[in-house]
Amino acid sequence: MDRWQNKVAVVTGASSGIGAAIVENFAKAGLVVVGLARRTELCEEIKKKLSSEQQSRVHFKFCDVGDVKSVEEAFDYVCKTFGGVDVLVNNAGCARGGLLAEMDIKDVQTVVNTNVMGVVYCTQAAIKSMKERLFNGHIFHINSVLGHNVLKLANSVCNIYPATKFAVTAMTEVLRHELNILKSKIKVTSISPGLVNTEILEEKFKEMMADKILQPEDIAEAILYALGTPPHVQVHELTIRPVGEVF
Repeated sequence: MDRWQNKVAVVTGASSGIGAAIVENFAKAGLVVVGLARRTELCEEIKKKLSSEQQSRVHFKFCDVGDVKSVEEAFDYVCKTFGGVDVLVNNAGCARGGLLAEMDIKDVQTVVNTNVMGVVYCTQAAIKSMKERLFNGHIFHINSVLGHNVLKLANSVCNIYPATKFAVTAMTEVLRHELNILKSKIKVTSISPGLVNTEILEEKFKEMMADKILQPEDIAEAILYALGTPPHVQVHELTIRPVGEVF
């Protein structure tokens, strides 16, 4: 991890769950971290878990990743304030309840804009910054096991959500090929967790799977592992499931 000391990492969806755990781990690992979130009022609680030296490397900025103007403003701030983006973690994501055949189309659009277009907006901004500085950075997509296999049942957990995560799986592979064509050494990694104890998971599933569920810190540790691999090694896809998960 020595080569990442004081490098700038941008983490979307940083106010809670996996995003908050990644912010903490990056700060402890010596990176400068800019957490992007809509609920910035929650972000100061994250700093309280860190030492004063680690807190000095953590910053937060409002950003709605589903809004391209909001993303542009956030990345302009990062580039002007910290010099550029070296690591990007596309963690922001959302889900809405209901059946795809019946749910409000506005809810569908919200999930697609956040989970798909948000990844596109932030990834383009990060690659632009990396290319301008000739820096071989690292881009992470927080995907899902539902981005590889749709549950064979109709319930409020599914609807459009797996489709957005399948898109992330495809985008990861497309980006790998495009970066090769561009002769770039920028890495791209998809992290696909199973059940994780976050706000996006319905409480009934947390209760049902209390002894078979991942914690946000588990995913944050996986990010550090992939980031710490040698320059010639790319962890392209990493699937993480809790032991005993039945899905």
